[in-house]
Amino acid sequence: MRIGAGCIDELASACIAHGVERPLIVADPGFVELPAFESVQASFDSPAPVFTGIQPNPVGANIDAGVEAFRSGNHDGVVAVGGGSALDCGKVIAFQAGQTRPMWDFEDIGDHWTRADAAAIAPVIAVPTTAGTGSEVGRAGVVIDEASKRKVILFHPKMLPVAVFSDPELTVGLPKVLTVGTGMDALSHSVEAVCAPGYHPMAHGIGIEGCRLVLEHLPRVVADPDDLASRTQMMAAASMGAVAFQKGLGAMHALAHPIGAVFNTHHGMTNAVLMPYVLLANREAIEPTVESLAAYVGIDGGFDGFVDHVLSMRQSLDVPNHLTELGVDQASASEIASAAVVDPSAASNPIEVTEAYASQIFTNACTGNLEGLR
Repeated sequence: MRIGAGCIDELASACIAHGVERPLIVADPGFVELPAFESVQASFDSPAPVFTGIQPNPVGANIDAGVEAFRSGNHDGVVAVGGGSALDCGKVIAFQAGQTRPMWDFEDIGDHWTRADAAAIAPVIAVPTTAGTGSEVGRAGVVIDEASKRKVILFHPKMLPVAVFSDPELTVGLPKVLTVGTGMDALSHSVEAVCAPGYHPMAHGIGIEGCRLVLEHLPRVVADPDDLASRTQMMAAASMGAVAFQKGLGAMHALAHPIGAVFNTHHGMTNAVLMPYVLLANREAIEPTVESLAAYVGIDGGFDGFVDHVLSMRQSLDVPNHLTELGVDQASASEIASAAVVDPSAASNPIEVTEAYASQIFTNACTGNLEGLR
């Protein structure tokens, strides 16, 4: 992993070091229109072919088109450039291009990943251009199965990128709403990991520090988009959040996944809206943990102080208080709750995720009912 302003200049040499002679760049369509994309291509002697057929919430058809581009171009590796969607698509394209089975056969269930031909998986070099998902250090990709309207997690250990370039200069032109949404996604990863009841002290410690970095540096980046020092810390926090959630996630993600699949909402912003509602719903199981977290990050008032700080920061960053402001329909409570119960993230929530529990959080988040939860 490389982190710091200008590290993207080492991209081409990293491709050569990992045996990638004919890379396919898989990139966010919006990012390739920005001047920062020139820094990616400038690393190569000649411009590399680019695939941009990616939706903000990727669907199976995006992967199919990317696999076709990879095969037809006789590529031997992927350079994934962008936010979580582009990184996930790049990883899955590199994985699926060498397989003969449908991608849905590799859903992260049991040992389904062993069905893959591991030798046929192409290497991926990740270039995150947002500070949020942490997909650059993950071994999975999230893709919507349009037939079932589910966000499916596809997993294989060899999806883990062989190299990562976290250059904060590439994030400078990001619109405020995406800076906030992706930054709050990083916070949700670390917060849920810290609150998850599983035993993983290393991930727990990384999650605590990841929380501190986001709480300190996200407001600074929003206030001054050219603050490269804080942008660097946010990129570190994003990767740390994804490492931390090896300990587990929870109801924020269990709800955000089906909400995103049904209403095409931004994943990070959905987590940002859900965050205080889930914290309050889990209070009886997580209060001592959050009190310790609050003390570490320098927030007074224990659990209530931490929740109040999250609410205050959300307001200052223009995060909506209601899911309905993201276009979510409150009438879908039953559908979303049913999907949340079976989402993989539900298993590590500190309180059992039942349909009644998930439906209540969803309804509260649609109506903005926070005070009644205190």
